[in-house]
Amino acid sequence: MNQSLTLDQLRQMPVGAVAALPVRELARLQQEAKEAADRVKSINDFLNGVLIHRFGDQATTLRQQTGKEHGLIRFSEEDVEIASDLRVDPKWNQQMLSEIVARIVAAGDSPQDYVTITYDVPESRYKNWPPAIRQVFEAARTVRFSRPSFTLGLRKQEVA
Repeated sequence: MNQSLTLDQLRQMPVGAVAALPVRELARLQQEAKEAADRVKSINDFLNGVLIHRFGDQATTLRQQTGKEHGLIRFSEEDVEIASDLRVDPKWNQQMLSEIVARIVAAGDSPQDYVTITYDVPESRYKNWPPAIRQVFEAARTVRFSRPSFTLGLRKQEVA
């Protein structure tokens, strides 16, 4: 019986040896790794929920007592230090910011003293522009590529 390579064994192998495996085996290993990552994510999400259930009220009370609405706080239970990080993720209304910036400029102030202004061109729009317009923007465009990814999947066999 042909014994399948495990993910733990895979980690010990040189890249060249793994690359030389049959593509079907690579597809199986990739699927197995995805399933393992999904299981780990699910377990981490569950444990985080457990910790919120166990320590959430205590952390909220400590935040209220210290006036620290967000950020990192620490407290202890038995001989374990518990760190709770509550990050802020503000979202800004772009239309309102644009209007505020216009008022700052109209008042003679510099908006750069208050806000960071960035410009972005969605690639789908850029590709649909007429060539003359694209040429104007060309010098301001830098293209960087992400790391390539490959997904292997076994093709369904046709029934004869």
